[in-house]
Amino acid sequence: MGIFAMLLIGLAGWLVWTGRLQRMSAKDGMALGLAIAGAVMAAKGRPIIGALPLILSAGYFALRIRRKPRLSPKSGTKPAPPAPNEAVAEASALLGLPRDADADAIRAAHRRLIASVHPDRGGTEALAAKINAARDTLLRHHENAKGSR
Repeated sequence: MGIFAMLLIGLAGWLVWTGRLQRMSAKDGMALGLAIAGAVMAAKGRPIIGALPLILSAGYFALRIRRKPRLSPKSGTKPAPPAPNEAVAEASALLGLPRDADADAIRAAHRRLIASVHPDRGGTEALAAKINAARDTLLRHHENAKGSR
């Protein structure tokens, strides 16, 4: 059991080192801590007491894996994507630009913002993806507006 405890502690260290721990919810962290505590208790000669936290955390992660994506509570379907004008307004607000910004301003704002929230610099991949999507939305809007003139 000592090897199992060391593996769990190594897993937690790896999650912290790679930044994946930032994407974990508080419940995930508590379940991981519970598993580590159970493995340590089992390693110290109390396998029956240590097995309970291990079983509970394994059950939590098993249920979490099987859980389906959340649906909209009213209709029972996935929420609809925002309308094009709303998407452009959201993207402009995210990048801190006016709606009629030109392509160079869009790229400059994207570069400035992504430099501070990039996953390699401690940011999350989800936020970086959202910023990239905002840039793409604004550039598409700019091209469509330029083409319709």
